[in-house]
Amino acid sequence: MVGWRMAALELPPVTVQGRLTVPLRQVAQAVAVRFRLDGRLTHLFMSLFVREVTTYLREADAPARIAAREEVAACIAAHRPRVVIAHSLGTVVAYEALHAHPELELDLLVTLGSPLALPHAVFHRLRPIPDGTGSRPPGVRRWVNVADHGDPVAIPRPFTAYFPEVDLDLAESIGLFAFHPATNYLGSAAVAAAVAPYLAPVRE
Repeated sequence: MVGWRMAALELPPVTVQGRLTVPLRQVAQAVAVRFRLDGRLTHLFMSLFVREVTTYLREADAPARIAAREEVAACIAAHRPRVVIAHSLGTVVAYEALHAHPELELDLLVTLGSPLALPHAVFHRLRPIPDGTGSRPPGVRRWVNVADHGDPVAIPRPFTAYFPEVDLDLAESIGLFAFHPATNYLGSAAVAAAVAPYLAPVRE
């Protein structure tokens, strides 16, 4: 597996929310779905809670956006991992990088706390632009998405309504009230079960 630090792009990490933030996630989801026609409230929500995602998506061909996905693609090409795990904004960068480089092949993509499905603020700004629904990157054999029950960024649910080619869409309890980085997702049983089949050494 291979990882990368979003800090290298001078973007602050997004934290995950625990079970006590379920009402906040439900409100955020209601806003995202109810006002999806104009998207003004979802843009406001994103700018308040995950400003770095808004910054990344502001311009389709911004040099920083291109550089971010090219850095991720170069890292995957250099290390040739079987599995890539991406969290929050990292899921957006990884999605775009893998689409931009269909020659990159993965056995498994795991997305954690992903805002990829958020209408207008994220989903409709992706590259390539979704044609009704988003598609699995061509070189990815299996895609597993994991979202904490109370994560207000990983909306709307279900994720598969926007990305039907996802093989497994899991809801997980990361903690009671856990404002923690991606390490809490990485320690979850859902992620452990998803990656376990790929940890054994490959026999020729």
